[in-house]
Amino acid sequence: MKLAEALALRSDAQKRLAQLKARAVGNARYQEGEPPTEDASALLAESREVITEIERLVRAINATNASVELSPGETITDAIARRDAIASQRDLVVAVADAASGQGGQGDFHFGRQLRSELRQITDLPVPQLRKEADRLAQQYRELDVRLQAANWSVDLVE
Repeated sequence: MKLAEALALRSDAQKRLAQLKARAVGNARYQEGEPPTEDASALLAESREVITEIERLVRAINATNASVELSPGETITDAIARRDAIASQRDLVVAVADAASGQGGQGDFHFGRQLRSELRQITDLPVPQLRKEADRLAQQYRELDVRLQAANWSVDLVE
């Protein structure tokens, strides 16, 4: 099985678990004299089986990610951490650039009797450079994500 297949199975199992949990919770109590729509005990048992399957998949996915190099000296796990860091950096830069340029709902406040419209808003941040940095980070993210996706479809799952 390829790593990508295991990732898809894990995602499906997580969705199934959420559905089973909701159904079990919804049928855990019922009105006296009325039968429950579904057997909560059976749903609970099935949920436990799905959790065991998710654990098996996560262990295999993690073992694969930790053992396969995406590039020399960088495992898939390392690349995922780097991709997440790039995403966080981009989110930060975009949020700061938006705030500096007056976007994002910032500044709807009052100082004493002065309204926002009476106060002059300024920034010392270089918004155009921040936007370029955000674009550069987005490109880095996309390039790394494409490499990770390609690896997911070419790497066999370690079991």
